[in-house]
Amino acid sequence: MSTLDSMDAFLFSLSRAFCSPFAVFLQIQGCVICLLLALGWLMAAYVRNREVKRIKNSVRAGNSFAFLYQDMDELEHSRQAKLPRVSVIMPLKGFGEHNLHNWRSQITSLYGGPLEFLFVVESTEDPAYHAVSRLLSMYQDHVEAKVVVAGLATTCSQKIHNQLIGAEKIHKDTKYVLFLDDDVRLHPGTVGALTAEMEKNPEIFIQTGYPLDLPSGTLGSYCIYEYHMPCSMGFATGGRTFFLWGGCMMMHADDFRQDRYGVVTGLRDGGYSDDMTLASLAGAHKRLITSPPVAVFPHPLASDLSFGRYWNYLRKQTFVLESYISNVNWIMNKVLFAVHCYLSWGFVAPYVMAVIHITSALRIYIKGYHHLQDTTVASGGMSLVILLAICTFIELLSMWNLTRREVTLCNLLSPEAPRLSLAPYNWGLIFIAMLVDNFLYPISAFRSHFSQSINWSGIRYHLRNGKVFKIERRNDMVPAKTDLGGKHLYGKKGAPQKASFLSSLGRNFAHWRQPKKFDV
Repeated sequence: MSTLDSMDAFLFSLSRAFCSPFAVFLQIQGCVICLLLALGWLMAAYVRNREVKRIKNSVRAGNSFAFLYQDMDELEHSRQAKLPRVSVIMPLKGFGEHNLHNWRSQITSLYGGPLEFLFVVESTEDPAYHAVSRLLSMYQDHVEAKVVVAGLATTCSQKIHNQLIGAEKIHKDTKYVLFLDDDVRLHPGTVGALTAEMEKNPEIFIQTGYPLDLPSGTLGSYCIYEYHMPCSMGFATGGRTFFLWGGCMMMHADDFRQDRYGVVTGLRDGGYSDDMTLASLAGAHKRLITSPPVAVFPHPLASDLSFGRYWNYLRKQTFVLESYISNVNWIMNKVLFAVHCYLSWGFVAPYVMAVIHITSALRIYIKGYHHLQDTTVASGGMSLVILLAICTFIELLSMWNLTRREVTLCNLLSPEAPRLSLAPYNWGLIFIAMLVDNFLYPISAFRSHFSQSINWSGIRYHLRNGKVFKIERRNDMVPAKTDLGGKHLYGKKGAPQKASFLSSLGRNFAHWRQPKKFDV
C-alpha cells in the first residue's frame, strides 16, 4: 500500500517538520532540562540524606533526642535557661481540615527558652478566630499565646498587614521573630534548630525553610506538588541560599523595631508578597539568607483541592513577579519571568512532538507504509522519543528520590507524629501534572502581567509600579475555600455559589478586558 490519505499525509509532514534541525534542537533541549532538574534534585537529596545519616548516627551513639539537638549537653538546664526569647507570629485566614493539627504542632514546640505565639486575624468574623481561641483555651496553662485582631489592610496585602501588627505586639525582650503560615506543620525541634543557627551566626538576616507537599490524590494537588519541587532544590542547600519562602522566616526582632534596611516600610508601603519583598531587601543590602537542612515541613494539601483552585494558586504565584521595590528588582523579575516561561514551554514542546512521532510510526505500521521515505523520518523521530523517555524516567526517579529522603527526614524530626509514606504518591499523575503545570505557567504569567490585579482570598489587589495602590473588598469576590488548605473564609450564610474552572477563567478574561477606571 503506497498511497496516502490526507490525514496521514498531514501527519507525516508534521513528523518531517519535527525532524528539522531546529525541532531536533528543541527536543534535545527538553532532554537537557529534564537532566538538569534531575541533577538539582540529586544534589538536594544529598543534603537531606546527610542530615538523615547524622540523626541516625547520633541515635545509635545513645542520643535519643537527636531530633532536637545534636549534642545532648544542650538539654542541660543551665543551657536551656540562657536561650533567647522567640515570638512566633502566624497570620491566619479561614479555617480548614488541617488547621488544628498544624496549630497544635506549632504551640507544642519543645523549645526550651521563652516562647510566645501570636495568632493574628483580620477580624473576629474570621472562622479562624473562634477556632484558634478554643484551641488556646485548652493550652492556656502551658503555652504563652494570644489572638491579635489586626483590622483591615489599607496599604499592603492583608497577610503583610497581619505580620506587621503581630511584630508590634511582641514581647519587649523578644530577640527573634518567627513568621509562619498557618498551614505549616512544625517539628518539635524546629524553633530550637532555627534559633541555634541564628545564635551561631549573627550575620544571618533571615532563616527560611520549605514545604514538602503531601498530595491528596487530585490532579490539582499533584500540580501544586510539581510546581514546588523545582524550587525545593534552592532550599536544600544546608546553608546560604538566595531563595525565601514566606511560610517560614526567622528574623531579628530589632530589625522590625528599628526598621533596619527598610523592612517595615518596604513591607507596609505597597508590599504584596512578604518573601519577595524581604528577599529583594536582602539582595539590595547584601544580607545573608540561610536554609538549614532540617527546615523541611510536611504540608498536607486539601482532600478536595480542585483544578480550579490550583489555577487560582498559580495565578497568585505568577502575580508575585509583578511586584517589586526597585529598578534592579524589576529587571530581575522580568528576567525570571522570561526564563521561566521559555523553559516551561521548552519542557512541554518535546512531548507534543513525541506524540506526533509515535502516532506517525503507528500509522506506518498499521497501514503498511513500509516502502515510503517517511519510514526513515519516523525512525529518526522514534529515536528522539526514546531519548526523551529515558531522560524523563531519570527526572522522575530523581524527584522520587528527593521526596523519599525528605519523607524520611520528616519522620525522624517528628517521631511522635503519624508516619509519612511515599505510597500515596501517584507517579503517573505527577508526570501529567508536570506537563499541565509547565503548559499553564506562561499563560498565567502573561495574564498577571496584563491584568496587574489579583483576587487573594476575596480581596482584590491592584498594583502600580510594583506596589499595591488599591484594595477592593466585595462579598461576591470571596471564594468558597482557600486554594491549598481548603479553608472556609466565612460561615454558610452568604456564601457564594460554586463555579466551574471554565467559569472562573471566563470571569477573569472579562475582568481583563474591562477598562481600568482607576488608571490615571
